[in-house]
Amino acid sequence: MNQPEKNKGGTPAIVVLEQAQAEFSVHSFTNEVAPGEHGYGKAAAQALGVEEDRVFKTLLVTLQGGSTTHAVGIVPVSGILSLKGIATALGAKKAEMLDPIAAERMTGYVVGGISPLGQRKVLPTVIDETATLWDTIFVSGGKRGLDIEVGPHDLIRILSATVADITG
Repeated sequence: MNQPEKNKGGTPAIVVLEQAQAEFSVHSFTNEVAPGEHGYGKAAAQALGVEEDRVFKTLLVTLQGGSTTHAVGIVPVSGILSLKGIATALGAKKAEMLDPIAAERMTGYVVGGISPLGQRKVLPTVIDETATLWDTIFVSGGKRGLDIEVGPHDLIRILSATVADITG
């Protein structure tokens, strides 16, 4: 994995990685998901030719009964986010998925391209523990058809993320 040249006009996610001096690579692919359908992460895994367990999706939740109201969960595209797991990891009583339109407004990204990096507001983030099983993982680069390959420990460090079992 090589550090790409400085990406002038790159997405906010790429800018964050460059500023953190992280080692990463950017992968572009054709997004084959029909409008209105989900499965962007699985389509990315197929287009990139990597295991679905190595491609991670970024999901936003609202929390009740904790010290924060919103959070980010990062889980493999092969699984689903455990709402109980993320609530427990963040000391909340309950978690619910955030509405997609609200998630777009909060992050500045479109659904299917929401990156855990470079969001409008820094939110508490929990990464599923399976990420640490890989040398590198893939997360959205900030738009559909763009993924970033990065070491999970770099991602955890940059996001100040909690690592927990949050895949249901």
